[in-house]
Amino acid sequence: MRIRLTVAAIAATVTGALTLPGVAVADDATPMIIGGGTVSSAPWAAAVFSNGSFTCSGTIISANWVLTARHCVSGTMSVRVGSVNRSSGGVTRSVTAAYARYDLALMQLNSPVSTSYVTLASSNPPLSSTNSIYGWGMTCYSGCSASTQLKTASVRVTSNSATDAYGGQAIRTTRINGNAWRGDSGGPQFYNGQQVGVASTADGQSIQNYGSVAYNRAWIRSVSGV
Repeated sequence: MRIRLTVAAIAATVTGALTLPGVAVADDATPMIIGGGTVSSAPWAAAVFSNGSFTCSGTIISANWVLTARHCVSGTMSVRVGSVNRSSGGVTRSVTAAYARYDLALMQLNSPVSTSYVTLASSNPPLSSTNSIYGWGMTCYSGCSASTQLKTASVRVTSNSATDAYGGQAIRTTRINGNAWRGDSGGPQFYNGQQVGVASTADGQSIQNYGSVAYNRAWIRSVSGV
């Protein structure tokens, strides 16, 4: 399923999801980010809002550009950058334009943000490597809202030839101590300090597919200059 948290879901339950083909999902509300732990500092983190409501996670890659998932972009977009709390702190910016390729989106901000930016990878992570994922997504499979504080978890790479929600190359990982779920869409996956992926789809229990940054690297540079 696409792991965007819909606008209506922020106050109650989550709807409108796309389940990963061939994956059977149980309705398991056990707190299983699901799992992982909270983050105390992430100056590169970007909470993504549609029409004023939190909808996705993302990263800031330069003063004027935020990277998130294509399926996160609808309505009037804005971001909060540099705070681990999606509701307060950091700085907020409006989005003036958005560009998409497969399930990646680049959002141009109305004014620059001075902070620490992520470093984008030019190659996919090795198979079996341990990577880190980040996001404000739901902390259980159903019946809870998105996390207020940014979370992180460790995952293991099982394939670099999966596909994202729009058919682009994706990195597939399985849970080590946590997994991505609704609201984590657009959030980053890191290997050796570089962002290798953008959260696209997940089954809510172990498997997640992240759009490959390396596969889209030339496009990112052509749009943002980064």
